Amino acid sequence: MTPLPRILGAITVLYSVAIIVRPRLLAGPCGLVDKAGEPLPGTSTLIAAMGARDLAIGAAMMAAPQGAPLHVAIAARVASDLGDAVSFGTTLPTPAARWRVGGVALAWAAVCALSALA
Repeated sequence: MTPLPRILGAITVLYSVAIIVRPRLLAGPCGLVDKAGEPLPGTSTLIAAMGARDLAIGAAMMAAPQGAPLHVAIAARVASDLGDAVSFGTTLPTPAARWRVGGVALAWAAVCALSALA
């Protein structure tokens, strides 16, 4: 297997840390910010929880042994991203945000799924 799943895991870890530290990085594209660009009440908490989930999965993709353990980590990443794609793609406040953020989640799910074949 190529190092692609490990690289995608590392990117996931970095992005997860970034949204935990600066929730507006995700809240902004989602349209979940106030007029000053700050996350709406409660949004930072949910983004931090999502970031923690993704950080754990990304770390697993980086550290899991080859074979079944790595495939399980990749499957968890894909399942999470598919769930995010459905959730964001159907519930964000504007159609533009739904397409943009839901589409990115769906694309990341596809890239991670394909990495299991590499």
